[in-house]
Amino acid sequence: MQHDKLTDRLIDLAIEEDIATGDVTTDSIIPAHSKAVAEMKMKADGVISGLEIARRVYERFEKDIVWEPKVKDGDTVKKGDIILRIEASYRSLLLGERLSLNILQRMSGIATETARYVKELAGTHTQLLDTRKTAPGLRVLDKLAVKQGGGTNHRMGLYDMVMIKDNHIKVAGNITNAVNAVRKNVPAGIKIEVETTNLDEVREALATQADIIMLDNMNTQEMAEAVKIINGKAKTEASGNMSIPRLKEVAATGVDYISVGALTHSVTALDISMNIKTH
Repeated sequence: MQHDKLTDRLIDLAIEEDIATGDVTTDSIIPAHSKAVAEMKMKADGVISGLEIARRVYERFEKDIVWEPKVKDGDTVKKGDIILRIEASYRSLLLGERLSLNILQRMSGIATETARYVKELAGTHTQLLDTRKTAPGLRVLDKLAVKQGGGTNHRMGLYDMVMIKDNHIKVAGNITNAVNAVRKNVPAGIKIEVETTNLDEVREALATQADIIMLDNMNTQEMAEAVKIINGKAKTEASGNMSIPRLKEVAATGVDYISVGALTHSVTALDISMNIKTH
């Protein structure tokens, strides 16, 4: 429910910033009751994400639109494919065009890049995680796109999982103190992850019975040794400079997760166009 509310607020803000008091061009030219049909077409290969969000955008302008998706979120598509047909008033189609395309192109770009990383991990037990490196206000959509691209969502925010990082450890004095402080204040059931940068820190984090131990910016040999030390007593997450060429060798160390900020902080939109025809 929280995610639905965030999405509604995001759509409200998008409409306010783009349309505000109305589309002065369309309202001056297009008759109020004119009907039309629009088709969305792929201009590049990729993975589709955001169709259901785009539908929610259009339903703000017209409740009884005819919405005919030709694919579903998470599907792989090719350049030239028609992915959607919409029948509605001409004015509604134009009102929702840029908003829906902005969402679809960004989310599909994230899903497409995620799918590239996931493909590299095929045949391993290692899962791909996203991060909090998302566009402000768009996190719920960015993370949905990662999921629809085949990735796994990490924590949504600061509130739903403990992540003890270097700055926390500095104040607490050490990893053990930091974990103990968290356990005194956080409800049972919330997972605790600890960031480590060397094998001594790995051993200390393991002794605290943390749920997940992050291996941050370690080389491949160090990560392999850390996984042996942990020996299944906690989940392991490799993080830091995780590019596609490096994924297979990192997964071969036996880590449970690899987290990649680039999935959402460096998005390349997937090119999609919309063509409107009079009804």
